[in-house]
Amino acid sequence: MTGPDLAGLERKFCAPTAALDLGADARIRGYASLFGRIDRGGDRIAPGAYGASLARLAQEGRQVRMLWQHDPGRPIGVWDRLAEDTQGLAVDGRLLTGVAQGAEAFALLQAGAIDGLSIGYRTVRAERHPDGTRLLQEIDLWEVSLVTFPMQPEARVAPAGGAAEAAELAAALAKARRWLGASIESEDEAHDG
Repeated sequence: MTGPDLAGLERKFCAPTAALDLGADARIRGYASLFGRIDRGGDRIAPGAYGASLARLAQEGRQVRMLWQHDPGRPIGVWDRLAEDTQGLAVDGRLLTGVAQGAEAFALLQAGAIDGLSIGYRTVRAERHPDGTRLLQEIDLWEVSLVTFPMQPEARVAPAGGAAEAAELAAALAKARRWLGASIESEDEAHDG
């Protein structure tokens, strides 16, 4: 039995700074890649680059694999959700701690020894710029790995508490400030009149 043809599969490492959230239940969330950021290989990923690939995978009932260091022989978990948003490719999944490598990855993430994310893909459509950089416009996504050294330094596991929760809190605080500001102005107008 032979596996899939992995020849020509490209990889982009994304460090989990603002990207990956590790829950106590071995759930991880973050960004596998961020749009518009030039990585160490001179590539940028365009918004929408994953759309066709994610749609095709959903239609075929297939999943993007969660691997350890891009090794197809070392699956460590399951991605439950992959979606493009305004920032990049958001991921949400579970490490399988019943698998030795999954338990090891969980321990390394908890200790802060590893926090990078990286995509394994084939380029479908790209544009090369005069400065030597490439804009990846369409990508055939195969896998998202936890890695030691991400190609895109910002692609990382989010700190516990999560990037999404932090964004929701910031939005709620901004809304409260606007509401309080409007209330204070209304109160001032009532006293001035």
